[in-house]
Amino acid sequence: MKKFENKWVRAVLPALLIHCSIGTVYCWSLFKNDIANYIEKPVGQVEWAFSLAIFVLGMSAAFGGKLVERDIHKSSLLSALFFVAGMAGTGFFIYQKSLIGIYISYGIVMGIGLGIGYLTPVKTLMLWFEKQKGLATGLAVAGFGLAKVIASPLMEKLLGERNSEGILVHASNIYTMFYILAGIYLVMMVIGHLLLKKPADYEGESVQARSFSYRKVLTNKTFIGIWLMFYINITCGLALISQEKGILAFIGFGAIGLVSSLTAIFNAGGRIVFSSWGDRLKDRNSIYKIIFISSITIILLTILLDGMTKSMAILIIALLCIVNAGYGGGFSSLPPLLSDRFSLDTISTVHGLALSAWALAGLSGNQLSAFILEKTQTYDAVLYVIMGLFTVATLISILVVKPDKVSLESEDPNWKKKFVAN
Repeated sequence: MKKFENKWVRAVLPALLIHCSIGTVYCWSLFKNDIANYIEKPVGQVEWAFSLAIFVLGMSAAFGGKLVERDIHKSSLLSALFFVAGMAGTGFFIYQKSLIGIYISYGIVMGIGLGIGYLTPVKTLMLWFEKQKGLATGLAVAGFGLAKVIASPLMEKLLGERNSEGILVHASNIYTMFYILAGIYLVMMVIGHLLLKKPADYEGESVQARSFSYRKVLTNKTFIGIWLMFYINITCGLALISQEKGILAFIGFGAIGLVSSLTAIFNAGGRIVFSSWGDRLKDRNSIYKIIFISSITIILLTILLDGMTKSMAILIIALLCIVNAGYGGGFSSLPPLLSDRFSLDTISTVHGLALSAWALAGLSGNQLSAFILEKTQTYDAVLYVIMGLFTVATLISILVVKPDKVSLESEDPNWKKKFVAN
């Protein structure tokens, strides 16, 4: 059985099975209108189920890090149960035409499964890939990004034909789809749960991890800086990504589906490229500088050359691709950066706390661009605001998140022990 005791079977494969399942939360846009039509509620009200799911994802990760740190098998099983129950429950409450039930099942129950499942494979991957932590987390988080590309055709098939107005011919397919998906993801996540295993020489939870201090992390300047960078990157990414179809329609570009697939590939590719690139750098924080500066550059070029016009279609598509790549890369580069700054011993807990930024950005990102458009009626204004936020993030990366050579751990050899002491 030794041939099955390797990093690909015990870390990468289960991580992909788990993340490719929970990542389908980003397929929401494919069926939100169908849900609204079936339960006879405004799309705006139904939309809150997705926002709630992302919020609960971040908060359950923030509070579930200690559980993941102690027992990955318990956490991976809980993730599967909550996620699948939430998926099946969503189908049931759609059938019942209960909006509150959808909020609870898709938003809260499934959200808990999302948060715990997102965290669970990360530390195990970094333990197996000790010298290539960025590559390891990039592979897993890429699964989360690719889930939409993989699941979208299946969902479209399950939803079936639509009439000339885009309404499902067989309305019952909307809740039936959730039942079928729940069964598929149950199998995938349980297999991932059974395969996931830390290296044989792993010593288990350290004394430092058991005496972890939330207060000291949350008040630490480096952690606050990383949290703010991560929050801004997600907010800017969502602000632009949420308007992707609208921007392309505004400039009169017809192949929206093709561009959507292209940006999804860049999103997933950025998760692998940026985080694995960080393995080669002296300081992983440099990756965030690259992400922010490249985003600022392409936005500035778009504004200076001609703004949001049809003649700039290629540049605008490049803008969407680069921001998507940086958005994905920000997620995959986070765990290795936190590991470098706060040690691998407590990475699940610290990573979970940092993901609370995702919870808040999930509420603010889409709303930011919608608010700007409502007030200005122009996409150029959205670009100006996003560019300004990326500039702030760059300054935080330079001035607050210091390089390894001046990190807390290197300043004081006993820092790790002092840091986690209550």
